[in-house]
Amino acid sequence: MNIKKELGSKIKHLRQKKGITQEQLAEMANISTRTLGGIEIGKNFMTAETMGKIVKCLDISLAELFDAEHLQPTKVLVQDLHEMINSIKDDSDKVKEVYKVVKALVSI
Repeated sequence: MNIKKELGSKIKHLRQKKGITQEQLAEMANISTRTLGGIEIGKNFMTAETMGKIVKCLDISLAELFDAEHLQPTKVLVQDLHEMINSIKDDSDKVKEVYKVVKALVSI
């Protein structure tokens, strides 16, 4: 696992999810677009100060930035999903909500 690439990829994903361009985020964080580009491709590692600025600009916590549970092997993720669903099987409202979400995702 390359931590620079993983964090850079996560920042890029979160930035795009919020509809922010690289130039906009760089300006908001008071860093150069080139620096941000290097961070996003995993070429450069950010300082703690820059990380704090990016987290603030993206309105996320450090925990969200470092969360990598979704990077586990698919088999493990499927097993976790089964366990989560089993844990709510007696709560029909939760089961219905999970069903709606999964159905929507499958139809994408």
